[in-house]
Amino acid sequence: MSASRTVICLLRNDLRLHDNEVFHWAQRNADHIIPLYCFDPRHYQGTYHFNFPKTGPFRLRFLLDSVKDLRATLRKRGSTLLVRQGKPEDVVSDLIQQLGSVTAVAFHEEVASEERNVEKKLKAICCQNKVKVQTFWGSTLYHRDDLPFSHIGGLPDVYTQFRKVVEGQGRVRPVLSTPAQVKSLPLGLEEGTIPTFEGLGQTEPVEDCRSAFPCRGGETEALARLKHYFWDTNAVAAYKETRNGMIGVDYSTKFSPWLALGCISPRYIYEQIKKYEAERTANQSTYWVIFELLWRDYFKFVGLKYGNRIFHMNGLQDKHVSWKTDMTLFNAWKEGRTGVPFVDANMRELALTGFMSNRGRQNVASFLTKDLGLDWRLGAEWFEYLLVDHDVCSNYGNWLYSAGIGNDPRENRKFNMIKQGLDYDNNGEYVRQWVPELRGIKGGDIHTPWTLSNSALSHAQVSLNETYPSPVIIAPECSRHINNKSSGPPAKGRKGSSYTPRQHKDRGIDFYFSNKKSF
Repeated sequence: MSASRTVICLLRNDLRLHDNEVFHWAQRNADHIIPLYCFDPRHYQGTYHFNFPKTGPFRLRFLLDSVKDLRATLRKRGSTLLVRQGKPEDVVSDLIQQLGSVTAVAFHEEVASEERNVEKKLKAICCQNKVKVQTFWGSTLYHRDDLPFSHIGGLPDVYTQFRKVVEGQGRVRPVLSTPAQVKSLPLGLEEGTIPTFEGLGQTEPVEDCRSAFPCRGGETEALARLKHYFWDTNAVAAYKETRNGMIGVDYSTKFSPWLALGCISPRYIYEQIKKYEAERTANQSTYWVIFELLWRDYFKFVGLKYGNRIFHMNGLQDKHVSWKTDMTLFNAWKEGRTGVPFVDANMRELALTGFMSNRGRQNVASFLTKDLGLDWRLGAEWFEYLLVDHDVCSNYGNWLYSAGIGNDPRENRKFNMIKQGLDYDNNGEYVRQWVPELRGIKGGDIHTPWTLSNSALSHAQVSLNETYPSPVIIAPECSRHINNKSSGPPAKGRKGSSYTPRQHKDRGIDFYFSNKKSF
């Protein structure tokens, strides 16, 4: 009988070697390490309420990239990544029975109920087999145990209060070292083949050259993206000014897809920001990257505090709203056929690329919930299906926020689609990119084609309700801006493919601090 100690490192949304406490602990407590990733069949079923596919083609491609990349990284360090198709609790149970030398199973804890149910089953299996369970917390910038609240129930329900307390009293733990060599697998284990799209019931997506996120998954790509955005281009030094852009790769960090799968550590981003500030420049833009990471943390901790209430129709506030489930309206929204060009452009970008800007997400969510009055969970589950950067807490937290039933100190916040289009796409370049049937309309008129004369429409080769639909709804507040369109160049912003059309105080997530009602 071998007395060797074998640790299974179950990987889920932590597909990296750098700053990974699971590997860090296993290296010190094992003779053999089994890095394991399971393609859980439950992830490829339908969403809870509306049965959309839970994992869409863009996120699946990004995941397959990330799994392949981690395997390649581990092979260079004397190991490999074991890949299996099956429920993690079943795969781990089989490995324990097969090997007889497993002394511990290590993994990062997750937040949402489906992931936590897997953890409970894993703990039960390990208990039955007298195998140690070692868990860690590694998905946030600030560690759960370091929050300056006596209990998660003391987490403030307003982000600003959370941010001020954490920035004043919290600390970010240092990044853990990356092992040069990873301890080998025990003998006799097949590494397993990485499944195909077809094997997971998906069709590989077609590349779209217009995509604002033409990036591949994996730790290697994540670290290269950070190097590009910080050190090669200094784009981070203008992040606060460009982050509400709509076109191009570099208007924002684009870290979110890699963060969602744990291909990059938020602590590593923080460490690099601090290094950049020390060596290059420190300004509002460099701080704003940390500010956005804190928002991500906040939604995770809100998920811990409220549990399944983040999925409930009435939200965190238990607020009763008469949501509709009109599928004709929903289909118009999801397919980019609402007749409101700014909404349609964003929804088409999502459908064709798996990505949408922060500015776009806030607008289409407001339109679905406030203009159409549709059940916010329709939007949340559609985003879950399509977004390459879907993160359960951020997605559902943001949808609750947009629906006015989450963490929002103000009532009845609603976006004006025409004003938003004119503010952030005042020349209509973004709409022309994704709604090409309107490209003949010049300047800001593209945001309101239904207001144009028949001759103007004819000249632009647009026929309402034939080549492009009339609006499914025209919000009353839109009229204030219909006659205030600009066809000239943007007043401010950077020229080029990623310029932000206009700069505004209290825009983006920072509108949270504004008392103004008109967006």
